[in-house]
Amino acid sequence: MSRIKRKKQNILPARYILLIFTVVCFFLLMGSFLFNWTSGPVGTAASYVFIPMQKGMTSVGNWISDKATELASLKNVMQENEQLQAKVDQLTEELNTLKLERYDTEDLRKLMALDDKYSNYNKVAASVISKDAGNWFETFLIDKGSKDGIKVGMNVIADSGLVGIITYVGPNYSKVRSIIDDNCNVSGMVLSTSDNCIVSGNLEKMDSSQMILFSNLRDSKDAVAVGDQVVTSYISSQYVQGLLIGYISEINENSNNLTKSGTITPVVDFEHLKHVLIITDMKTEIEEEE
Repeated sequence: MSRIKRKKQNILPARYILLIFTVVCFFLLMGSFLFNWTSGPVGTAASYVFIPMQKGMTSVGNWISDKATELASLKNVMQENEQLQAKVDQLTEELNTLKLERYDTEDLRKLMALDDKYSNYNKVAASVISKDAGNWFETFLIDKGSKDGIKVGMNVIADSGLVGIITYVGPNYSKVRSIIDDNCNVSGMVLSTSDNCIVSGNLEKMDSSQMILFSNLRDSKDAVAVGDQVVTSYISSQYVQGLLIGYISEINENSNNLTKSGTITPVVDFEHLKHVLIITDMKTEIEEEE
């Protein structure tokens, strides 16, 4: 056992062997440069050592150079990609901004046309700032309130006609209940015959066919037809006269044979409201002046 231990202790570690080999190679390399050991036995022996080393070092150097070039190229490509992505993001943002501006311009043009349509009423423009959950704008908030002269009971219009009525007013906002809400009833009138009816909101009907209901229509002469316009009636206590509500889409004879009911397609897009006009002339004030 002691012999085996002594034998193991006589073996040089691998790192020392490598160090000795490196020193020998270094001296041979220096000798070849200083004393011109390029011929004879020493030169021959050195060639067997240095040529493979030079080839190996050259290969390693070439590999490192190639990798450095690839890394530089990859860095440049990544920088270019970042610049291109930044440009794409900028163009996308500019495009979205242009779309929003175009939509706002279209909405404002509609409001101007609506203002001209109901030029006999004083109006204030407002923007929708929030709405209840769901697809429809049955109740929503606008960005005008008591500081802007808004009062409960003022009528709200958009697109080509009636949206609803102001039900609550804060200092800088107001709440609107639209005519499609289940709790909304409007005194309507068929424009072609002046026959009165009750227009009622119905969210279930809006979900199924985008229509609201009308009832209590007295049409003894059967003069009312599909496609006729329905406007706010002069007998309404809350809504000013002549605001377009929509077009009759279906007429049904009631069981009493005296009245008719059916559906109306509203002229307002109650799924995409963004800007509205508030009629600041109250129905009660108009009646008092008359």
